[in-house]
Amino acid sequence: MEHAGAVPSGAEPPLLTLNGSANDTRLNLTSEAEHADSKWAFRAGLAVTLSLITFATALSNAFVIATIYRSRKLHTPANFLIASLAVTDLLVSVLVMPVSALYTVSQTWTLGQVVCDVWLSSDITCCTASILHLCVIALDRYWAITDAVEYSKKRTPGRAAGMVATAWVIAVSISLPPFFWRQVKAEEEVTSCTVNTEHIFYTVYSTFGAFYIPTLLLLALYGRIYAEARKRILKQHAHKKPGKRLTSARLITDSPGSGSAASNASLNYGTDGASSSCDTTSCSVPAGAVKVTVSDALLEKKRISAARERKATKTLGIILGAYIICWLPFFIYTLLVPVCASCFHAELFDIFTWLGYLNSLINPIIYTMSNEDFKQAFHKLVRFRCCRA
Repeated sequence: MEHAGAVPSGAEPPLLTLNGSANDTRLNLTSEAEHADSKWAFRAGLAVTLSLITFATALSNAFVIATIYRSRKLHTPANFLIASLAVTDLLVSVLVMPVSALYTVSQTWTLGQVVCDVWLSSDITCCTASILHLCVIALDRYWAITDAVEYSKKRTPGRAAGMVATAWVIAVSISLPPFFWRQVKAEEEVTSCTVNTEHIFYTVYSTFGAFYIPTLLLLALYGRIYAEARKRILKQHAHKKPGKRLTSARLITDSPGSGSAASNASLNYGTDGASSSCDTTSCSVPAGAVKVTVSDALLEKKRISAARERKATKTLGIILGAYIICWLPFFIYTLLVPVCASCFHAELFDIFTWLGYLNSLINPIIYTMSNEDFKQAFHKLVRFRCCRA
């Protein structure tokens, strides 16, 4: 009688089983190694991408600040606000984005509780201040368009500084509350660094104060700015009548006493459509040696002013659109997570966070590309740096 489990003669199942187990082990080890390699490759690519975004954000905002500083033509209260926005976005790229890049790549917090507190506070403060700066710039633009004469007297560097200070005070008031309830034991190891979403009241307060209320204000201001700019443009088209024209007459004499001397005279006179048979701004009188040049200086000045208003309004619209696209997903998700805990996914949160940071890179690019004064000053700055190098 054979023992239980004995193998009949001529059969070799144990050897086959061992070979099968060894093959499975090799396959598992190979798949794990491939998975680890792909994971490290992904992390390396992610680290490079986030580092480039951070560097580009810091560099572009630094160039905006340097351009405004070096160009006297740009030393105006309106550009002071733009420079302040660039400083705020530069702080985001220096204080917030590098640490966030490290945390996003490693997926674990290794810098301790103190650095976590400072980083979260800097993140909330700087990002909120950046958003509020857009409100300040839109408010300045709104007053400049709707009350141009009176506001030009009030549009001083001191007033601009006051508006910037108000934005920072509001930003700090939003970032401070988490410090009052954050309690972590000294011996407890910190492996994550996030804002506590269990306090629903703070989540609502911070999201509405940092995004939803400023966004509603921006939409209302931009709507009024757009309506006012359109009304002015339509008004100029409706009242486009021939009026006062700056006319210059050049009298050329060719007498023996004067040689080929020429005397110039300038005069202003009113014209209408019936009093002139010239279709262009210049006409000559063949019978006499008098050349008359007509230029609508006042109309041309209004035309240039209207074009600048249209461009400024369009720029503000692009900035507003970019801001909403960048920050809206993050703040919707932030409000959703306390209500639906299962909806939280770390990867999705990281994507929305970096989409918001991207707004700090977009702002200086929009201002530099859409403003001719900035373009010229920027090119001078680049040439100056190249020559010195």
